[in-house]
Amino acid sequence: MVKLVLLHKADSIYEDEPDAIYDFPKAYLKAAKEAVGDWILYYEPVKAGPRGYFAVAKVREIIPKPGAADRYLAIIEPNSFLAFDRYVPRLLKGRPLEASLMEADGSPKKGGSQQLAVRRITEADFSRIVNLGLPQDLEAMEAARYEAKPYVVDEPAAVFERPVIERLTRRPYRDVAFRRTVRDAYDYRCAISGLRLRNGGGRPEVEAAHIRPVERQGSDSVRNGLALSGTLHWMFDRGLLSVAEDFTILVSRNKVPSEVVNRLVVSDGKLRRPKDERYWPHPANLKWHRENIFGQEISIGPSPWDE
Repeated sequence: MVKLVLLHKADSIYEDEPDAIYDFPKAYLKAAKEAVGDWILYYEPVKAGPRGYFAVAKVREIIPKPGAADRYLAIIEPNSFLAFDRYVPRLLKGRPLEASLMEADGSPKKGGSQQLAVRRITEADFSRIVNLGLPQDLEAMEAARYEAKPYVVDEPAAVFERPVIERLTRRPYRDVAFRRTVRDAYDYRCAISGLRLRNGGGRPEVEAAHIRPVERQGSDSVRNGLALSGTLHWMFDRGLLSVAEDFTILVSRNKVPSEVVNRLVVSDGKLRRPKDERYWPHPANLKWHRENIFGQEISIGPSPWDE
């Protein structure tokens, strides 16, 4: 097995869905097959945007792309994709983060190696980039985020492979990373009520909801998330609310009183989405929620409005 860097451009002719599939030509088939069962980094090239290294995922298998000659799909392992908490720049103090892109004097190589859509990366470089994008102490950072004393982040003195992989697969860590990226994408505003509330200490009163639950093969991508208030999160998870293809908010009106709808749902009935269209809810995730959760006979227990 080998770790890879995969170039991704949002407007590419290749039909990538970073949390599900990576579309690539036959020229990269050998390297892609070597990565089956291992982890990859997603990288945005200079001409595509500012993000640099922006996510990590694991390759489950490689298959021919149906209906496309000499094209292949890297199928991403469910529940493995995780966006970085902070974008990792292409250069750090003028030096590439990949040894294969660096001259002997530390300067960036010139030529085509930086343009390869699929390139191998060493274990050490992979770990370093993940540690920069997903800090080992992310949970402590989040826990102390709204305390009076600021949390000081120091780059670890040493990087080891084992803690990196443990972190990428540990659910509590992934939940924190998902919550931070979703709430940030929505600017801490509830997508259904439109409200941006904070408590007395400045802590945002908005949660990160999975559209398709992780236990039902949903990913930790921002496109599988919604920023919702606690009550609306509860209602969404229990099928009392959903979202139509045109982003109209759907309400199970035989179960939700009109006065509750009037108080909790934005007046124009349209979902509030991130400014960056790349982070809008994916239509396939919304469709899954409508077909599998919305209006289903899910045990909901006491309603918040009955308390």
